[in-house]
Amino acid sequence: MRITITARHCDVADELRARARTLLERIGRIAPRPHDSRILFVADNGRPLVEVRLHAARGVLHVAKARGSDHRSALDAAVAKLRRQLDKSPIRRRAARGRRARTREPR
Repeated sequence: MRITITARHCDVADELRARARTLLERIGRIAPRPHDSRILFVADNGRPLVEVRLHAARGVLHVAKARGSDHRSALDAAVAKLRRQLDKSPIRRRAARGRRARTREPR
């Protein structure tokens, strides 16, 4: 999965960029065939905002935005929102149902 990290009107530390990459790689494991993702760090009038976009299978786009006291807390909140979206995704539910059926042993 290709990950793009962008900062607008602010500077983002290398540690925060590494954390963002790590979190999205984890999210990429539960998403159905992720293509690419984008993380946008914005300082809008001094208020940190993070937007995370994840393109998954069949053209599905998941978007999560969050504000926080700093970019790290905003990133954590946005990733949590994205995780909830993926957990509720009908494509993921269908795939999980198929995996459960295959792992059961015939009687």
